[in-house]
Amino acid sequence: MKMMEQYSSIPYFLTFFSVTIFLYKWLTRKTASENLPPCPPKLPIIGNLHQIGPVLHISLRSLAQKCGPLMLLNFGRVPFLVVSSADAAREIMKTHDLAFSDRPTSSVSRRIFYNGRDVGFSCYSEYWRQVKSTCVTQLLSRKRVHLFQNVRDEEIAIMIQNVRDSHSEIVNLSELFFGLTDNVVCRAALGKKFGRGEGDSHISLLSEITELLAHFSSIGDYIPLLYWVDWLRGLKGKVNKVALEVDAFLERVVRDHQSTIASDNASTNKDFVSILLEIQTQEKDTGFSIDKDCTKAIILDMLFAGIETTATTLEWTMAALIKNPDIMFKLKNEVREVGKGKAEIEDCDLVKMDYLKAVLKESMRLHMTGPLILPREARQDVNVMGYDIKAGTRVLINAWAIARDPSVWDKPEEFRPERFLNSPIDYKGLHFEYLPFGSGRRACPGNHFATAIIELAIANIVQKFDFELPDGARLEDLDMTAVTNINIRKKSPLLVIATPHV
Repeated sequence: MKMMEQYSSIPYFLTFFSVTIFLYKWLTRKTASENLPPCPPKLPIIGNLHQIGPVLHISLRSLAQKCGPLMLLNFGRVPFLVVSSADAAREIMKTHDLAFSDRPTSSVSRRIFYNGRDVGFSCYSEYWRQVKSTCVTQLLSRKRVHLFQNVRDEEIAIMIQNVRDSHSEIVNLSELFFGLTDNVVCRAALGKKFGRGEGDSHISLLSEITELLAHFSSIGDYIPLLYWVDWLRGLKGKVNKVALEVDAFLERVVRDHQSTIASDNASTNKDFVSILLEIQTQEKDTGFSIDKDCTKAIILDMLFAGIETTATTLEWTMAALIKNPDIMFKLKNEVREVGKGKAEIEDCDLVKMDYLKAVLKESMRLHMTGPLILPREARQDVNVMGYDIKAGTRVLINAWAIARDPSVWDKPEEFRPERFLNSPIDYKGLHFEYLPFGSGRRACPGNHFATAIIELAIANIVQKFDFELPDGARLEDLDMTAVTNINIRKKSPLLVIATPHV
């Protein structure tokens, strides 16, 4: 009887073995006419997932050093083209920009970002072109950014006063930078800022969204057979909870603006929400519709993309300056010379500060907050650098690895702003060795908004204070350990003693 039971299990084993072999052959199939990019050995079902360590951009650079600047990986059933050189990035974002202009969706982004009604996660379409054009011309153009100058000035003055009120005791610059950015973005986007404990639930919600959007957070997106794992570990429930809370917050924002506009349109502040609601009421004959979900999705984009990344760039920039006293000395000399006799640095002063701009560029090179540019997807079959790339292939551009490529950058691991002096390289997406905001059709449109905050904040705080570390620690020993999710942040807060400069 026992032997019969053993024999009866053989068909099941053979079936499982046959299915495994079939899946492996199917995942590794390649026709004679195909010339695919190099791919490290992969396993059935999971593909190359076993070769990915805890920090994705570092793992991808290590694999690229063996396979080359264009590398094909399979994360479960999903093919990814990994780009790790400036030349390869130019092919994707310039030569074949249209072919790679689509955006892959995930179950998480679809649920939270209104099924792709925003700019960042929307698929390439006429809708996306219209929405992006509206955002750029009406919300994020240089002219519109300039109109928020008073907001930046007021919030930076508050931050400076907070540092001054520390009376040379320990001050948490990380916390102050985050508060500054949150206040500026919320005033520009929502028409008001939220005091601590006063309806600032958006902060925790944005943090939860960041965690949920982490690469490979949803196993079912890559290995459909294991979709049940997402349910088992509570991912689906958490995503749904966050999406409902985000929608409730944004619904209140839109409803409050509609009431204000209805009661007194003449006095309405021209924040982002007000502008979108005006467009919504004036577009009946344009053939393009911005409805409430679209408005909420765009505002969520502004908050999600604008607050943490800008605050983190401020944090890394200031940390790098404090850790490098010689560079801080040069920047202080420039800022204090330009600002001599002035109570504060103004926007018009920044054009005279070449070294400040070089410091910011170098900070965004060495301490890139977004190491991997938001994935793209091939809309059609295309040949890239001699390799055949199939429609539907997703693209990961390792901007962090490109910015540290020793064949492009001299001593890339060092913080050296001088490399950007008298250099044409900037962050507008025309130089593919340097891509803090991406490039091409899917580049981040908020670069003017972010840099306007960062340059002015750094200039003012450097003009007014000298810095040292608590407990007499050496500046060179400042901890620069990073923690990575989809963004790279300092692991420990930036704690300093700030002494007013006389």
